[in-house]
Amino acid sequence: MSRFLRRLAGAPWRAIVESAISRAVVVGCGVTVIDERVVSLTYPRGPSMLPAINIMGDLVVADKLSARYGWVSPGDVVQFVSPEDPRKTVIKRVLGMEGDAVTYLVDPANSDVSKTVVVPKGHIWVQGDNIHNSTDSRQFGPLPYGLVNGKICCRILPLKGFGSIDSKQ
Repeated sequence: MSRFLRRLAGAPWRAIVESAISRAVVVGCGVTVIDERVVSLTYPRGPSMLPAINIMGDLVVADKLSARYGWVSPGDVVQFVSPEDPRKTVIKRVLGMEGDAVTYLVDPANSDVSKTVVVPKGHIWVQGDNIHNSTDSRQFGPLPYGLVNGKICCRILPLKGFGSIDSKQ
């Protein structure tokens, strides 16, 4: 048996494996906590937020603390659990906070008829930037604030669009 193999056989493998597993668990837990509670990367896709977010999606950063502490205001883009399908996460722009009167086009593709609503307590009004191809508060009504789980703070990819996402008020 070669010298290398004898040294390899004499290594404290059990201690090495236990140490590696415990460190992997700690790192995994830390990553999970950060992703769920502090900040996460999101890859939204679809036409509803054109032109702010590309149809094939951009890699964006969702700040979870802003949503938790109520640091969301009109013009911000937020991430939330869909009120129509709780398995989906959706991204839209905030147009109104509780108590705000919001006027919107009922059917922008076919008429200029508008409607005004007052956002109830504990809710926000969200709409996609592409109002012709977006399912938003115009269909499902004011969004309960408890469904908001992140505020989109910046775009990472594509690199040419790196930076903050334009605010529309």
